[in-house]
Order: sequence, then C-alpha cells, then structure tokens
Amino acid sequence: MTKALSLIFFLVLITSSIFSQDPLIANVYNRNTTSLNGDWKYIIDPYENGYYNYRYEPFDQQESPWASAFFLNSKPKNPADLIEYDFDQMEDIQVPGDWNSQDPRLLYYEGTLWYKKSFNYTSNDAASRAFLYFEASNYKTEVYLNGRKLGTHIGGFTPFNFEITDIIKEKDNFLIVKVDNKRLKEGIPTLNTDWWNYGGLTRDVKLIETAPNFIQDYFIQLDQNDNKKIKGYVKLNGNDIAEKQVRILIPELDINEAYKTDNEGHITLDIHHDNIEYWSVDKPKLYDVSIQSSESKTTDQIGFRTIRTEGTEILLNDKPIYLKGISIHEESPISGGRGHSQEDAEQLLTWAQELGCNYVRLAHYPHNEHMVRLADKKGILVWEENPVYWTISWDNKDTYQNAENQLSELIERDKNRASVIIWSMANETPNVPARNIFLTKLSEYTRAKDDTRLISAALEQKDYNGNPLVRTIEDPYAEVVDILSFNQYIGWYDGLPEKCETISWKIEQDKPVLISEFGAGAKHGLHGDKNARWTEEYQEDLYIKTLAMLDNIENIQGISPWILIDFRSPRRVLPKIQDGWNRKGLMSEDGNRKKAFYVLQKYYEKK
Repeated sequence: MTKALSLIFFLVLITSSIFSQDPLIANVYNRNTTSLNGDWKYIIDPYENGYYNYRYEPFDQQESPWASAFFLNSKPKNPADLIEYDFDQMEDIQVPGDWNSQDPRLLYYEGTLWYKKSFNYTSNDAASRAFLYFEASNYKTEVYLNGRKLGTHIGGFTPFNFEITDIIKEKDNFLIVKVDNKRLKEGIPTLNTDWWNYGGLTRDVKLIETAPNFIQDYFIQLDQNDNKKIKGYVKLNGNDIAEKQVRILIPELDINEAYKTDNEGHITLDIHHDNIEYWSVDKPKLYDVSIQSSESKTTDQIGFRTIRTEGTEILLNDKPIYLKGISIHEESPISGGRGHSQEDAEQLLTWAQELGCNYVRLAHYPHNEHMVRLADKKGILVWEENPVYWTISWDNKDTYQNAENQLSELIERDKNRASVIIWSMANETPNVPARNIFLTKLSEYTRAKDDTRLISAALEQKDYNGNPLVRTIEDPYAEVVDILSFNQYIGWYDGLPEKCETISWKIEQDKPVLISEFGAGAKHGLHGDKNARWTEEYQEDLYIKTLAMLDNIENIQGISPWILIDFRSPRRVLPKIQDGWNRKGLMSEDGNRKKAFYVLQKYYEKK
C-alpha cells in the first residue's frame, strides 16, 4: 500500500469512528467489573495544545501525530527530545468527581482537561472480551487507550462504553481521556442554564470482562395492558449468537423459560403468570431475575407494576395515586460538587422521604444510577429528564440527534427500573413551531423505544383568554404528553405571595396535572417579616398560599416543588444572600431545614 493510500485509509477509519461508541451494555451495575476510580493525573489545557497543532488540525486525525499530542503519553528518548508535557509529574485528581470542587483554579473553568490513568490488567479467560465503561463524563469526551483512539461521546450525564479487547495489555496500560465542558449554542443543554457546569469524569469508570458471546441487553417489564404478562427481549452480542438458548429465571415465581435466539441473537419473551406481586410505593417488591445463555449470565432486581393515566387520574397498578414530590439537583450533600456516590443518593432520598415524598423529580438531566436503584428499593416514584432546557437550536439536525442519543442512553440504562414512571422531554421551552416538531419527534421516538412509561415535560403557564387572574396551558405539545406538567412561580417571579389568593386555573385538557415547579428563595437563618424577600418567613408564607391555590386545580394529581436543597448556580450572584447559590431549597446546602420544609411536610401528612 502506498503512503498516500495508507493515509486515506487511516483518515477513513478515524472519521467513521470519531463520533460513535459501542452499543451500551445493560446492567453494568450488577456485572463483574474492575474499578478504575481513584487517583488520576491531570493537565489543564485551555488552548487545547495537546489536541491541535499550530494549524488547528487535530492530532488524532493525522497519520503521524507529533509527540506533543497528549494522548500519546510521549516520553523523551534522549536529552535532545522536545516534549512539553509529562503526565507523571502532574498533580492527582479524584475520579469520580468534578474538577470544579477539587481544584480552586477550576471553580469556574470551562474548557479542556486531560486525565491519565495507568493500570495493569489480568484476564480471567484468554477468550474473554474487555470493555471500558464510563458512567458519565461532562461534556465532550474523547478516549484513548495505549495511544489509540476509542471514540468520542457527547453529553454529560449518560453512560457509554468501548470494546478494548484488542488493545488492552497485561502490563503498563495508559488510559488518556480528554474532557471538554465548554457550553455550546448547539449543545444539549445549551449555553444558558441555571445550574453549575461541573466538568470532568463525574461518575465511575470501569473495566468489564465478558464472554465472547454475552448478554448485552434486555428489557423485562410488565405488559401495561395485561398485568398477568411479563414481556420484553434479550439481545446477545458476539460472532456466534444465532440459534442459541436463552433462559429467563424468576425463582420466586417458579418461572424458568427457555427461548432460541434469531439470527441476530435476539429473543422476544412473553410470560404469563397469575400471582405476580406488584411493586408499589407501600411495598416495593423486587424479584431476582436471572438471564442465562450457554456462555453468559446476568442477574437483576426488577419490580413489576403498571403505570397509566385515565382521564385526569394517574393509576399505579390501576389505583389512583397522588404524587407527593420534590425536585432534586444532583449535588452532593456530603462532599459538595456533583453527586455521584451511593451515600449521596441515600442522603438525598432519605431527606425526600422525611419530607413525606413518594415521588421525586430528578432535574434537569439524568442523575447517577444509584438514585433510581435506591428508589426501586425505597418505593419512590421517579421523573427522569432529558437536558433539553430553555432555548436550544431547534432547527439544528445535529442538536436533535444529540438530544435523542442522550435520551436513548438514559432509557437503555433505566428501562428495567420500576420506580421510573415518567420520561420528561424538556423543561420550560418556548412554544414555537420548530420546538413543537422537535419535542413531538422526541416523544414518538421514546414511545417506540419504551411503551411502559408516561411522557411529560415541564411546560409554562399563560393567561386564559387574556385574563391575568385566570391561568391555563395553551401549548400544542400539551396534546402529546400523557401528563400535563408545568412550572409556576406566582408569588416569587410573578407578584408577591398574596397574589396566589387571586389566581384561578382553567385546565381544558382531560389529563392529570402535575405542578413540576414552584418556590421562593430563602437564606437559611435569615428571619424577618413575611413580606421581606430572602427570609425564611417569606418562603414559608409562599408555600402556605401556593398549596392552597394549587388545591383548587381540579385535575391536579401531584407536585414537585423547587427544590429539596440549595444548589450552585453562576446566575445567582447577590452578595451575602446567594453568593453563587440558588436559594430555593427547603434545606440549605449543608442540610439545615428551613421553615417551609415543615409546611410541605405537614401538607403531605394530610394527603
């Protein structure tokens, strides 16, 4: 092969793989993995000198990249060599974890940071395959192992993986990851948000070892139209997956069913059982489920329940339920910064339960998997949200594809979680034609991928027939969703709390209503007159008046006030009050309860 042809071949390989990752492996949570968490070396690279040459050409798209390409981890071979970086002499950073809360220089940093991890690897079986799995990395992530590019992932809150079977070695592997958290107009989310842009490898990084032909994916849920039937599918991955036996076992139900895969390694399951104990908020029953093939086995803990709407009611297992909720951002109440640990999830959900919640809205992006796994065990219903937020590039095809991919990865990860009942498409988006097309297409995609859950979005209210004292939802997308959810801030952004006593609601859609947000800011420990903003008394009074107002909405079936605890936001700059924190929490960032916490707690006790 000539040098010119060799270069063309190399560039074709790079171009075809640069924006792809391997099909997601399901249930990594319960698989045998090797953690790559801990100390990693890091280099701050705001000009991206380790990625581009001086002509602004990416090193990883060149046949012979310079030694200054950081992903090569180059070392001088003699004293005359010019290499202007050395990972091994750099400081350590903890993975998982955002960089903003670990290095004071990086508190507001938006740009590129390079990570490096050295490790050895011993396979349990010479025939096995190896995969590298990231639970999340914000925002654009480019991954290199032993100097070879694995691929690129875009999106800050969902998992992705790459096969590394032919690249990984027994000794002296070096994994280098370029993470860039710059906000982008065409991104999901876009430039303008009301939360902290935590950058980095914010969740676990793992090695997965599998059989040559393994169980890659499965979906096992109760048929929403027949609560005596468990349905779903299993998908094998490998070169020898046709006409293979796959067995589904649920010992507690005496289920032991065998199936044969088709030529694509796929089976469709359809199991009838008369005595299924249904998962509920009062008794969150989980069954041990085992999926087995001749070479592979995976187990999960799955609850079976139905969720649907009928008129203005939400029905869990065919019984009406009122969603007593709270909104939550993914910030750690233990260590600060982006939350990621099981301890973080346990604390946040315990506080929600102490508040009286049977439901949480995980805003405004997919949270870590511990949250939904614990919600399964605790009997807490969950709203999960795609980060389509405020105003994005509705006409940009790549932006839509990005939103669809992030939503797909979320569904792939959590589609077997009984607690998850709502996929939310967006938050506070403008009622314009391009947005309506965008969100409708996203909803159609979601229903085709998972028909066992409800679809919603946090919409915005408006005056009814021009009357500012009567509010309504006038939005074409309201006809698409299963649950009509909207945010309202009467008494905070719209007048004072007394205004709640003058407002009524006219909801014309025959659908259940959720108030996805309401609230007011208060600095914990700041007391004064109930008409003085930022005092706990103002927030307390607003909650009292808002709850009375919302009770008059005929269709109302739940609320998720904004928000459980104070969270960081660069938008919030008022000195001595906000200081970079959104103060609408019912608790301060260090876990102290404000007076409004007890107002909502008492309200939920009566529901």
